[in-house]
Amino acid sequence: MTISASLVKELRDKTGAGMMDCKSALTEVKGDIEAAVDWLRKKGLSKAAKKAGRIAAEGLIGITTSGKSGAVVEVNSETDFVARNEQFQDMVTKIASLATKANGDLAKLLAATFPGKKVSVGEYVQEMIATIGENMSVRRTATLEVPKGVVGSYVHGQVVPGLGKIGVLVALSSDGKNADELAALARQIAMHIAATNPVALDLAGVPPETLEREKAILADKNKGKPPQVLEKIVASGLKSYAKDNCLLDQSYIHDPSKTVTQVLKEAEGKVGAPVKITGFARYALGEGIEKKEDDFAAEVAAAAGG
Repeated sequence: MTISASLVKELRDKTGAGMMDCKSALTEVKGDIEAAVDWLRKKGLSKAAKKAGRIAAEGLIGITTSGKSGAVVEVNSETDFVARNEQFQDMVTKIASLATKANGDLAKLLAATFPGKKVSVGEYVQEMIATIGENMSVRRTATLEVPKGVVGSYVHGQVVPGLGKIGVLVALSSDGKNADELAALARQIAMHIAATNPVALDLAGVPPETLEREKAILADKNKGKPPQVLEKIVASGLKSYAKDNCLLDQSYIHDPSKTVTQVLKEAEGKVGAPVKITGFARYALGEGIEKKEDDFAAEVAAAAGG
């Protein structure tokens, strides 16, 4: 089959491998880009196996917390110009304020009555589309809650309080009486999550298909080795994967000499009781959304009749 230059470029951007290597990989797997990523990794040619996808969608991430609970929402717009609009920002803030009661159910959030209006959130968004003249949507929402402890948050690229480009919630369960210390720790860990983008809390929380994919790559790279040796190599490889991708095993960004697990253990004295992370949510604006890339020069030329 013919491999397009745009597909080769996409694989190069995703992996950092050479153009010819990318073309060879795509040819081998008949244009399947994810299979091509694996092919390059097996050959040791991929320089960035876990590179985040290009974030193109605009809008804002909204965060709200109240002691033992918190919620995060993503509301998209077509342009960053609208995301800077005070009316749009007010809308996202108010939608976020309703999100905790929706408990992560997007349909329930859209059906909730918009604050100060006699219409639902979904209907109000439609009104805003008509008013501003740009398409918008409430894309997703998540909530966290703990019986004892705190739900902390962090907003990166904050434009106004609680709104920005990346939003993180983290739930810390603890019987400790030092609420201020626990809240400060939650914020620091939320900042860590924003920076490192962990896949899961620990290996047990990693999707089975992801683990199987990692095992297959390790096994393929070490073909021919005795089964008992290969078993140890795979186990060691998964430990390395956990250090990069699992929150509790990651090096703490505020003190890389410690893991997040060690930081939680050390915090017990200040908090007054054991501290456990029961969950986290990290939303980066537009992740997973593919947006058409416009050729601005060609657009201007077309408008000018050239």
